[in-house]
Amino acid sequence: MNSKSKVLKTFVCLCSLPLFACAQEQKDETAYFKDVTSTHIPIDPKSHALDVALTDFNGDGYLDLVLALEKEPNRIYLNDGTGKFIWVKGVFADKNHDTEHVRIGDFDRDASLDVIFVAEDDQNHEYYLGNGDGTFNNVSERLLGKSEANGLDIGDVNGDGLPDIVVGNSGEKPANFLWLNDLSQPGYFVDISQEALPKDLDQTQSVKLVDLDGDGHLDMVIGNEAPPSRIYFNDGKGNFKEREGALKEEVGLHTREVIAFDANNDGLMDLFFANLTSNAGKRERDPRGRLFINQGDGKFADETENRIPAYDFSTYAANVIDYDRDGDLDIILSAIRIPPFEADRVRMLQNDGKGNFTFVTEDVIPAITVERSWGIAIGDVNNDGIADVVIGAWGGQVRLLLGK
Repeated sequence: MNSKSKVLKTFVCLCSLPLFACAQEQKDETAYFKDVTSTHIPIDPKSHALDVALTDFNGDGYLDLVLALEKEPNRIYLNDGTGKFIWVKGVFADKNHDTEHVRIGDFDRDASLDVIFVAEDDQNHEYYLGNGDGTFNNVSERLLGKSEANGLDIGDVNGDGLPDIVVGNSGEKPANFLWLNDLSQPGYFVDISQEALPKDLDQTQSVKLVDLDGDGHLDMVIGNEAPPSRIYFNDGKGNFKEREGALKEEVGLHTREVIAFDANNDGLMDLFFANLTSNAGKRERDPRGRLFINQGDGKFADETENRIPAYDFSTYAANVIDYDRDGDLDIILSAIRIPPFEADRVRMLQNDGKGNFTFVTEDVIPAITVERSWGIAIGDVNNDGIADVVIGAWGGQVRLLLGK
């Protein structure tokens, strides 16, 4: 927003509204987003929503919201059709697990969406088959192992048309899982971890399935708590191998989320690693996110120094959104001050269309949007054709920003 626009907006506000209303408008609204949390999301300022996902579960044409919760039963909030969410209790198991992530897909090929959650400390992963009306059947016994899981993604890795599951693990035995959907029994799985994945024992915090070399097969990006990060390339049958020199990591990272998108509009998928300085401890590593640009030969170069501004907050979650609708993808970041682990304002990095980013938080993110922010989901919740943002929180309020 240019200076003239800002002056005009302030003048109109002061002339047409009481002073307290104008101050509130400026606090919860920018030219791009309005924070409607207080009127559109169930109020629970102490929840631990570590991941959030948007999809239409009951077939009414509106995006519903799923929360993966730490130390509480997981939740579903149904959309009333206007972007306001209603907490429907008792949908998932009424048990407290240390849930970290959620993914949604049609695993049993019945045209209804299903849900998988993975947990860390208590290792109780959950799996639900959807009935198409917002209700689910708990079939968690079909999952093939327990683990301290911190990463999760789904996708068809062997080309049979069914979504498979990859689980990123940490702990004493941190080998990751790859579970193939059983073509003879869709919705059941076969564990091919030993034969299909490299034998690395990393402390994995994020996994991302994405075609990185343009061969039509989903490859696997591994973001770890300690270096190195990794890329495993898929042979098309669900067998993954690491290629030497594929990821040229210049700085040791403590990664919590990997996102894949075409940052510089060259038609190739690039990678952004969202990082911490430490997990709520003392300062250890540089928390700045790192941007790896696809070189087109199966290799990725860290071009952060020339493309991402320096910053010192830690980021547990990130996503991409074209907030200014200029045709390129911008980056939205959760933000927590570590040390000491304090809430901070969600951040926005604007893309210039060539993969160079600058902070535009003050003009884009409402000042009220402050939490220990975690998982971030993007979708049009009020069907106005403009992308909205749902933001999870650790020990805080899940927030909703309506795009303007």
